[in-house]
Amino acid sequence: MRVFEVKDKSGRKIYLTDERWKHILKHPEMQDKLAIERIKESLLNPVKIIDVDEDVRYYYKHYKDIRSKARYLRTIVKYLNEEGFIISSYFIEKIP
Repeated sequence: MRVFEVKDKSGRKIYLTDERWKHILKHPEMQDKLAIERIKESLLNPVKIIDVDEDVRYYYKHYKDIRSKARYLRTIVKYLNEEGFIISSYFIEKIP
């Protein structure tokens, strides 16, 4: 089952499944009530996108309100057949 579905900046559909959401919740910083909205924002309005390979992209969004040093949300998306699905999402200190 899908938790949500959005279109990224390039118009491609990206979705988050229940199974991947449970995985994301294993990251303590992602247990915030705003986590799902932040993931969506990272896809809709990223500060940077890195193509890891032809099928995987990292989307980054900066959040000033995070109390940790890790203030960049990295959302990892894998694309298959022109559709993307979220593999994971978690905070990091800086964009590589």
